[in-house]
Amino acid sequence: MWFFTSPRTIVFGEGALEYLKELEGERVFIVTDKVLRKLGIVDKVVEQLKETGMEIRIFDEVEPEPSKQTIKRGAKILSEFGADWIIGLGGGSCMDAAKAMWVLYERPDLTIEDITPFEKLNLRKKARLINIPTTSGTGADVTWAVVITDAERKVKLELASKEVVADISILDPALVLDLPPRLTADTGMDALVHAIEAYTVQWKNDFSDALALRAIQLIFKYLPRAFKNGKNDPEAREKMHNAATMSGLAFSNSQIGIVHAMGHSLGAVFKIPHGRSVAVFLPYVMEYNLSEAASLYAEIAEATGITDGSDEEKARKLIEAVRNLMKELEEPLSIKEMGIPREEFEAKLDELIEKANESTGTIVNPRVPTEEDYRKLFLYAYEGKSVDF
Repeated sequence: MWFFTSPRTIVFGEGALEYLKELEGERVFIVTDKVLRKLGIVDKVVEQLKETGMEIRIFDEVEPEPSKQTIKRGAKILSEFGADWIIGLGGGSCMDAAKAMWVLYERPDLTIEDITPFEKLNLRKKARLINIPTTSGTGADVTWAVVITDAERKVKLELASKEVVADISILDPALVLDLPPRLTADTGMDALVHAIEAYTVQWKNDFSDALALRAIQLIFKYLPRAFKNGKNDPEAREKMHNAATMSGLAFSNSQIGIVHAMGHSLGAVFKIPHGRSVAVFLPYVMEYNLSEAASLYAEIAEATGITDGSDEEKARKLIEAVRNLMKELEEPLSIKEMGIPREEFEAKLDELIEKANESTGTIVNPRVPTEEDYRKLFLYAYEGKSVDF
């Protein structure tokens, strides 16, 4: 048995931010970062909230790949403030931080590591959660995943609970119009990885499949336009914003695979931005998965207009299309291209393998890797060598 989890309300399209005016309560706590505050995006949210008459507190200390220390500090301030609403405003880091702070606010008896599918959290006794993404990629606004960095162990904690799915997700395309090209590419590729993995992992299902396929179609069509045209192409911006959330709903209700397992590992060890760290592994993992998932990749290929050939031929054409998209987005096609020296990479190889092997994505990937498989995949991805095993 499986069940589909999503926010109760998803508000999308032009003017979506105005929905905040309808909130009722006494206090609202915004979790964000200093960049968004400097850019004036926090002010846009505050402007809408002021009409509610609620007291507003802003925590803008979230860093990329938020640490346990930041979560604890934010939760302490949140507890002292006593909010009715918590708003995660930003990219995946800010929204995941908001989820984790919410848990510690509601349940001060728990630790961050207690955010698991097996722990009854009993949330919503004190507050409810709203997520407002300002990038188009992570899908964190609708997922039950919470990725927090343990800085001491240099590992990303892949936490999860169905209870931390937001009550409301607000997708306002105006908030992503000015995304720079590099961030557009990195986050867009993250959304593509989510959707492709959601469609091919062992826990895939009819509901996640539908969202994943449509997201993939939108991303292939609109991501290059959003990258090239930026705010001059509001249609591409809006479609990518919707696609990212669709991808989030898809993988949150199926799972991620070893693209994310390896990406999380690389990002934690070498401080590579998340979207870029997962994107680089996508074509190599797809090649690795061919023996078990060629028919699924062929279905994705057909949805994107690739119709000629056998299943394996269509799957390989899809992999080539992924590489061509990455070239168009100026994404690195190998780890070497990221500027990591070979000797430094090899010195950390055992650690990379260990961290990847600990991911839940390992066991639900269409082809479950051994440690030796992981070793080869990391090395092939470093050199840019097509997978032949």
